Amino acid sequence: MGLARAWSIGLHGVDGDLVEIEADLGPGLPGLSLVGLPDAALAEARDRVRAAVVNSGESWPSRKITLALSPATLPKQGSSYDVALACGVLAAHRQLRPSALEGLVLLGELALDGRVREVRGILPCVMAARRAGMRRVVVPEDCLDEASMVDGLELFGAAHLSDVLAWLRGDARLARPARRRDPARPPLQEDLVEVVGQERARRAAEVAAAGGHHMFFVGPPGSGKTMIARRLTGLLPDLSVDEAMEVAAVRSLAGALLPDGDLTVTPPFVAPHHGVSAAALVGGGSGLARPGAVSLAHRGVLFLDEVYEFGPHLLDGLRTPLEEGEVRLARKDGVVRYPARFQLVMAANPCPCASARDTDCTCPGTVRRRYESRLSGPMLDRVDLHIALEPLTSLSRGEDELLEDTATVRARVLAARRRARDRWAAMGWRSNAEVPGPAMRRILPIPRESTEELDGLLRIGLLTARGLDRCLRVAWTLCDLRGGERPEAADVHAALELRYREAAT
Repeated sequence: MGLARAWSIGLHGVDGDLVEIEADLGPGLPGLSLVGLPDAALAEARDRVRAAVVNSGESWPSRKITLALSPATLPKQGSSYDVALACGVLAAHRQLRPSALEGLVLLGELALDGRVREVRGILPCVMAARRAGMRRVVVPEDCLDEASMVDGLELFGAAHLSDVLAWLRGDARLARPARRRDPARPPLQEDLVEVVGQERARRAAEVAAAGGHHMFFVGPPGSGKTMIARRLTGLLPDLSVDEAMEVAAVRSLAGALLPDGDLTVTPPFVAPHHGVSAAALVGGGSGLARPGAVSLAHRGVLFLDEVYEFGPHLLDGLRTPLEEGEVRLARKDGVVRYPARFQLVMAANPCPCASARDTDCTCPGTVRRRYESRLSGPMLDRVDLHIALEPLTSLSRGEDELLEDTATVRARVLAARRRARDRWAAMGWRSNAEVPGPAMRRILPIPRESTEELDGLLRIGLLTARGLDRCLRVAWTLCDLRGGERPEAADVHAALELRYREAAT
């Protein structure tokens, strides 16, 4: 009889757990039993592992083999356990020293000829191994650049099972990652100076970037809605290393990580098509759900162009992520959580015919109301800035027009962000948009004389309690942009005008 242990990582969303694989060789008919809640892909490992071991020149034990994956109550899915399973069996058969597997996490799928194939989610797996206190990790060689984003571990890359076995026996070396490069921000490809006119929309983009606010553009085709939205990430501050790792971990699970494996500090920009499914937008799928577009846009911008073309159920599915900054998906295999703290930017034409001017619109009132009703009132109430764009009347710029590029506007945004971060740092909030309304009113209340206009609109029902809180957040952002200490009545009026222009005039 023989007993050995190997280790791998089981993912549950972006969180990983250390999985201990016990391999036992006992009396009985030759065969392999796999226990510990494996899914279909993992249950098929018995055939992949046996063929890979034999085709790597090793002998497969003609014994009854039991492989137990613990914790037994944690659902295990995927093919990333293959290398660990193979090494556990060979260590139990004493073809490897069991002590060689101590403190070692093995990740990778095995081909029938013994090749180690890449798998999704390597980055969160390696992060989980570090949290669990493991010292060494072996990953597929094609995933070595991705794994090298995590420091504090000895990382090795393997192209074939025979390479792993020779390394464990001390007869060979495995590939090591190249020297890790510092995170960098790629040069901007699109600049705000390219936007013609639309000063109010440009100002709204600056306010949105400075405070982390959600934004809704309405205007005719060609007025610059998409241009401004795409340039918003250039105004946002760089991601910290921890935030960049969060973004990279989600993208690793979705198979959308950059091929060079570099860690980027540029906030992501995600723009799904209006034909997207609910699972692709919010997350989903069979078994344990996969991340959707809202999680891929974590710490960045989610842009919904032609928002009225999205199904109402898709748009209402965004309400919880907007409020809580995460997605919770319940499936038969359990509940997973994915981060989803993004800035929402929506754009739409004013009506189905998309006329440049209201006087040219041919849509009956009932058609326009039905068109606009696809975006529910509760969803609109969660958007801080509502901006109407006018059609362009000339491509020429006046000599007195302020030509501000992204770098100039970004400098003001970063200064405003620093003021907000310093103000809320003791409470753990990094931007005005993250501050809960009750806490904002209690900790740093705005003088009553500055909020009389909001009180009046609240009394007559033109402003909701949620809308009141969002106006106060925008007022704080406007105060930060001008370098003030406390929002004044002018800041509150400007915030209300950006939210409900017709109510403020």
